[in-house]
Amino acid sequence: MPHRRTEQTHATPALPCPCGLPATYPECCGRFHSGERQAPTAELLMRSRFSAFAVGDTGYLLRSWHPSTRPAGLDLDPGQRWERLEILATQRGGMFETEGSVEFRAHYREGRHTGSLHEHSAFAREAGAWVYVGPLSPVDFD
Repeated sequence: MPHRRTEQTHATPALPCPCGLPATYPECCGRFHSGERQAPTAELLMRSRFSAFAVGDTGYLLRSWHPSTRPAGLDLDPGQRWERLEILATQRGGMFETEGSVEFRAHYREGRHTGSLHEHSAFAREAGAWVYVGPLSPVDFD
């Protein structure tokens, strides 16, 4: 995901998680954001990072970023809302692997404009935790 800010929203505990899975936010990505658990796969880390953009959790985004590619800070766009995530493909990134990739399309809204971000991202396991490394190909905004 780009270094842009989403409108700070707080996921409602009774509603499905922003990542698109049917569990509620506290049962799904909220447990990763709080540090209670670590995402066990690259795909779940990708989903939790999307949810972090959706709820404005820059601390989690920075913590889950590979040290070699992590920016010094992150300033998200308060007028942008991340609304829906589509996982298009995953390669490796399982519970017992150390590398993986996830191709996704993230849908957003800025005022009346809607768009999407298409990215094929690399993930690696560092000190036992999955982290986002960066895009494997140019990021495409629609």
